Amino acid sequence: MKTISSVVENYIKAKPFLLNSLAQGIINLTSLARIMVPELEKELGKEIKQGAIVMSLKRLSEELDFKINRKISKVLMNIGEITVRSSLTDFTFEISNTLKENQGKLIFEINKNQDVFYTSSRGVSEMNIIISSSYSHLVDDFFNHEKRSLKLENLSSITVKLPQDNISVPGVYYYIFQKLAWEGIVIHEVISTTNEFTIVVSDEQIDVAFKVIKDLKNIQE
Repeated sequence: MKTISSVVENYIKAKPFLLNSLAQGIINLTSLARIMVPELEKELGKEIKQGAIVMSLKRLSEELDFKINRKISKVLMNIGEITVRSSLTDFTFEISNTLKENQGKLIFEINKNQDVFYTSSRGVSEMNIIISSSYSHLVDDFFNHEKRSLKLENLSSITVKLPQDNISVPGVYYYIFQKLAWEGIVIHEVISTTNEFTIVVSDEQIDVAFKVIKDLKNIQE
């Protein structure tokens, strides 16, 4: 049986930005309840008082503060090493039958150099390569017959090591990327493994992006 509390919770949880704003207590509950009335009345098939929605939102915000903010803040306060790299170039190629072979040639060549930054990821229809700009000519050489859809230069990366319990706490990545978005940071690429992730941004925005991520370690519960 649907109740006011259950439909309010479903409404909020279906809207991630609204969910986080409610958890942080930065949203006017009365104004939000007024907006929600028509949709909730349609779902329940009866008239709903605005005050009842406000009460449900208050209870939900208290619950979210405990379930989301405190768990996320515990993960963020235990962020490990933060590594910054500059002078990177980002390539994107369409998938082809020769792509793996050319990638193998590139990896063999760059393995001779310990100072090179290299990472790649493969999707359904395209593959991405990020490499130290001083070695980008190797990509141009080995992939000269491939169909390139993107080449971006003057990029930097930030690699963040997360504690192991990050995989059991929902919303960690969302919270981080939301903070970056609020500062106007444009993320060109995201590369992740189980306990670390790397973001690639323009050289112009690297200082701001680094400060945002570093400040996450000082977040208060």
